[in-house]
Amino acid sequence: MTEAHPTAPAMPRPAGVRLLHTADLDPATRTAARALLHDVFDDMTAEDWEHALGGLHALVHEDGELVGHASVVQRRLLHRGRALRCGYVEGVGVRADRRGRGHGAALMGALEPVIRGGYDLGALGASDEAATFYAARGWQLWRGPSWAFTPNGTRRTAEEDGCLYVLPTPAAPLDLDADLTCDWRDGDVW
Repeated sequence: MTEAHPTAPAMPRPAGVRLLHTADLDPATRTAARALLHDVFDDMTAEDWEHALGGLHALVHEDGELVGHASVVQRRLLHRGRALRCGYVEGVGVRADRRGRGHGAALMGALEPVIRGGYDLGALGASDEAATFYAARGWQLWRGPSWAFTPNGTRRTAEEDGCLYVLPTPAAPLDLDADLTCDWRDGDVW
């Protein structure tokens, strides 16, 4: 069994990042966040936006404009027969003309202490382009097979294998080679 352990202590929230619950987003900020993510991701769907709601949003503004967004929402993941409370990261995006300035790191730096302090583990699905970024922050590639609970029973999600990253916490030792099963949701389950 390979156990995963946290690699970095919790850090204070980076300057310039606001954390707000979905319920506290004013309509203009909510609209700006959704528009930002649609600009960042050419395949952004209504379900993808829905997945980013219901938790905490990390927001970065420059010159009065929203230039970066990420959120963490609660999900349940099943690992080795235990239902784990997961801080699942969604909607991480920085406006194209503002990349390379540390905004992505600041967004994640605001959410990671929330995950470490409030959840059994963190998880996210990473694009090939973002995998190195997350790995450098201590996120670990899930090597085992992925699954999802669906209305028709548990089904394999092999297309997600190699794209899932976890942020371990002391609350739950993880076997990165074991099965990992997510709860059901519309759209992309992971």
